[in-house]
Amino acid sequence: MYIIVGLGNPERKYAGTRHNIGFSAITAISDAYGISMDIKKHKAVCGKGMIAGNKVLLAMPQTYMNLSGESVRELVDFYKIDPEEELIIIYDDIALAPGKIRVRAKGSAGGHNGIKNIIAQLGTDTFQRIKVGVGEKPKGYDLASYVLGHFHGEDLELMEEGYEKAISATEEILKGEIDAAMNEYNRKVKPKEE
Repeated sequence: MYIIVGLGNPERKYAGTRHNIGFSAITAISDAYGISMDIKKHKAVCGKGMIAGNKVLLAMPQTYMNLSGESVRELVDFYKIDPEEELIIIYDDIALAPGKIRVRAKGSAGGHNGIKNIIAQLGTDTFQRIKVGVGEKPKGYDLASYVLGHFHGEDLELMEEGYEKAISATEEILKGEIDAAMNEYNRKVKPKEE
């Protein structure tokens, strides 16, 4: 079984913000596969289903971003999964343009407090992850205000594409194709020649 966790903050006022990309991606995945998010346990809202022939548990921790690891730790312990092989975390990344994604098999928190807490709780930084770009913070902006802000205009459309890519990347990882997913999504896109 795989556990796919999207990171975010639980209150309605955070819905649709840049920092809640993980929740938005889980919603897109649950809609795409008809998985009801109707289970409340392990400090998360969860849903069970099948994707690419694998049993999955989708989860949105309700602990607030900075304590995401508390819920992830409970899920990993309860379902006795190997976090290195059977855990996928989806979250926001300000270093990527809106709608771009990056797939990783492991790595540091890179300044992301949710990931930092998960690493601390699990005692490892080796778990699969899909980072969804939300765009760089404009100069002079407060980081917290920026990530808790909403998307506008063209960025909204780009984010829809980002969720589609996250769904595809999730499928590839579930098929054991993380290397293929990394090759596909982590490429630097060369500017088109005029």
